[in-house]
This record gives sequence, structure tokens and C-alpha cells, in this order.
Amino acid sequence: MLVTNLAILVLAGFVGYAVISKVPNTLHTPLMSGTNAIHGIVVLGGILLLVEGLADGALNKILLVIAVAFGTINVVGGFLVTDRMLEMFKAKPKELVEADAPEEGTA
Repeated sequence: MLVTNLAILVLAGFVGYAVISKVPNTLHTPLMSGTNAIHGIVVLGGILLLVEGLADGALNKILLVIAVAFGTINVVGGFLVTDRMLEMFKAKPKELVEADAPEEGTA
């Protein structure tokens, strides 16, 4: 059983790498936003398992806490990166655009 689960994990890693490496840069931000939303659901499920007491044993609870912590870091970091990338596409305020423009007669 352990060998089968490890084989599935390794194969999923290879498939994930193959799929992600083929994604063009223009689609990276929307896909990352969608993945963060899905990962947020996973984090919520982990929290519910902890709160409801459905995780048996100390090891399962420790692993759930670690998974929720790493998942939360991933979700927050992903949304921060997405927000920063979307800021690049917003129009600059008019006074900043005028300050960046070269003065007339100097070229």
C-alpha cells in the first residue's frame, strides 16, 4: 500500500510539472488565482477536521496543523503576488505620467 501511494505521489509530481511548464506567462496569474481559491477550500477542510475532532491520533493532528499552516502561507502569498502583478496593469495617475515624461526641448 505504501509503495502504491508513493508511486502515485511521484507520478502526480511529474504530471504536475509537465502541465505547469507548458503554461504561457500570460495565463500564469489567472491560473494562480484559481489554484489559490481551490487551496483555500483545502485549508478550510483541514480546519474543519481539526475543529470537529475527526482527526484521530496526535500524529494526524500535528500533520493537519502543519498542512493548514503551509496552505495558509501559500494562499496568502499567492494572492499577494497576484495583486502585485495586477497592479502593473493599472493606469498611472496623471501627475506621475507627466513627471516621467521628458521635458520639451531636451531630446
